[in-house]
Amino acid sequence: MKLFQQGMALFLSWCLVLAQNGYAQAPAQALQQNPQQLQQLVAPIALYPDGLVAQILAAASYPEQVVEAESWLEKHKNLTGEKLGKEVNKQHWDNSVKALTQFPAVLANMNQNLAWTSELGDAYVNQQQAVTQAIQTMRQKAKQAGNLKTTPQENVTTQGQTIVIQPAAPDVVYVPQYDPWLVYGYPLAAFPGWYPYPGLFLGGLGIGFGLGFGVGLFGGFGWGWHNWGYDWHGGGRVVYNHNTYISHSRTIVNRNNFRSAGFNHSSDFRGDGRSSGFHGGERGMRSSAFSGFNHGGFARASAFRGGSSFGGFHGGGFGGGGFHGGGGGRR
Repeated sequence: MKLFQQGMALFLSWCLVLAQNGYAQAPAQALQQNPQQLQQLVAPIALYPDGLVAQILAAASYPEQVVEAESWLEKHKNLTGEKLGKEVNKQHWDNSVKALTQFPAVLANMNQNLAWTSELGDAYVNQQQAVTQAIQTMRQKAKQAGNLKTTPQENVTTQGQTIVIQPAAPDVVYVPQYDPWLVYGYPLAAFPGWYPYPGLFLGGLGIGFGLGFGVGLFGGFGWGWHNWGYDWHGGGRVVYNHNTYISHSRTIVNRNNFRSAGFNHSSDFRGDGRSSGFHGGERGMRSSAFSGFNHGGFARASAFRGGSSFGGFHGGGFGGGGFHGGGGGRR
């Protein structure tokens, strides 16, 4: 009886959240992000190497794990190289999140800009082809502006209409530094609440590079760098271990896989008493509305920004020169 009461209390609390925010009546067609909004969303990572883009998109569908991994890294700064890899390998995180521990500044940036991270994960899970097109569109714009070209740090090649970015060296990956609101040849509205992270942001119009991240020592782990890629053709998809990556996140709802108009009772209530997320409702509702039920609602509190995707563009660029950190170092 006690377990039944607890379950009913949790169910009713969910219903209250939905009722308060009015999501059951939200028009599905208003919740898809348009190409311009997606371009704004992918701007901070569109010029990263393909493998890193793949890892970020996949990990963004696990925003609660991004927070956990960043906190864990802060407490284990003494670990590096293979020792770090062995300890990371023991964690319960998705392989995409584990992979980003090779790039601590990137992980810290995703944690710092959690609203953006959650939005990015939602868009990738539910608008994969459109996100892929948005990335390629931004690469084309940066190339036309003269800011995207082969350097000693990375190779930029064109395959038909597709721009591919790969590290120049097999075991060293450089994360480009740039202002995502200026590098594409015209001022782009800044994502609301997005803040630059030292070592990843470079004020001005061009692209720079700091220190390279050595990925060779992580090659022995299944989530290592060389297991990731991006297939730009056939709709575009993250590739992990030579297969299409499929997110099993319980924080981001895959609206394309709704099975019914209600809760999926087979998986909503877990043995440990936590919820695994929402799996039903009107097709097209934003996943962020239900994000983080199995982690105290953190994602909803930190990442959800209203019933529509953006509610219009806000602001534009940064008045100051931004950060000019050299190596993507940690705070």
